[in-house]
Amino acid sequence: MELTLTRSLLRPWRPGDESSLVRHANNRNVWRNLRDLFPSPYTLADARRWIGHAATRPADTAFAVVVEDEAVGGIDFRLGEDVFLGTAEVGYWLGETFWGRGIMTEAVRVLTAHAFARLALRRVEADVFAWNPASARVLEKAGYRLEGRFRNCVLKDGAVTDRLVYARLREDP
Repeated sequence: MELTLTRSLLRPWRPGDESSLVRHANNRNVWRNLRDLFPSPYTLADARRWIGHAATRPADTAFAVVVEDEAVGGIDFRLGEDVFLGTAEVGYWLGETFWGRGIMTEAVRVLTAHAFARLALRRVEADVFAWNPASARVLEKAGYRLEGRFRNCVLKDGAVTDRLVYARLREDP
């Protein structure tokens, strides 16, 4: 499934995206704002592994963010299990050269609406490192609300910071 937005296209990852994935993901400033599962340096082998993994994910949960026919970022949902059924966590990243253009705000807004329409979700949440106010602003503009601050919760790149938890509920306007 593809979702056409004003500034980008969301579509499943596919073979052929590897070189653009490496070009945009192999960036310390991108890596610094993501969990350590996102490798650094980001290699061609990592890109192949991710594209293969994305193909095994549940339908409509992992998308490439495409600008001018090039995969320049990613957005996905991890569906909750056990007592967290009906909840999903959204994660996203965008190549640094595309920051500040509203691309990710629109992608989060549209994909969240899509997830509520297509999946049996009550809630979508996202974590943000406190040193990343731009990502917090993306979520706020997409209708997410700050629900909590977990102090000194994150150790990333040799520094400790707070984890901010944002959420949007199905019934939120």
